[in-house]
Amino acid sequence: MAEEQAAGTQEPAQQQFVLQRIYNKDLSFESPATPEIFKKQWQPKVNVDLNTRSNAIDEEGNFEVVLTITVTSKMEEDTAFLVEVQQAGIFFITGFEPDQLRRVLGTAAPNILFPYARETIDNLVVKGGFPALMLSPVSFDALFEQALAQQAQQQAAAAEPSTH
Repeated sequence: MAEEQAAGTQEPAQQQFVLQRIYNKDLSFESPATPEIFKKQWQPKVNVDLNTRSNAIDEEGNFEVVLTITVTSKMEEDTAFLVEVQQAGIFFITGFEPDQLRRVLGTAAPNILFPYARETIDNLVVKGGFPALMLSPVSFDALFEQALAQQAQQQAAAAEPSTH
């Protein structure tokens, strides 16, 4: 009887989000226009691309999240430097509904990884002989909402009947 009561009052699983490990998955630094680029007045155009991906690595609730940041700095047509960092982490995540899990993987985990990637990029740029590069903070929540809105627009456009 106690077992029946316990089964009938089963509580939802407790939500857990625990960082297990942070590591560099891949690093790349190129400065193809050196040493000539150092003779120019330093006024670069900097482009930053962000990407995240995640995957379950076991059945116990461990996920790998990889934040990829690519920074391209150009002086006129010359590439001063190109840096790509894949900052990764293993997170134990359990007790979340699928939509909540997607949000945690797309926002909370990258928010933890970003400062590490930012520091790595700055170190690589300085060691490459260039002035320090501190990337501005990023709102992964806003990027996630933007991606959801874009996905909804694409689905709506795909669902519209063709008038051709």
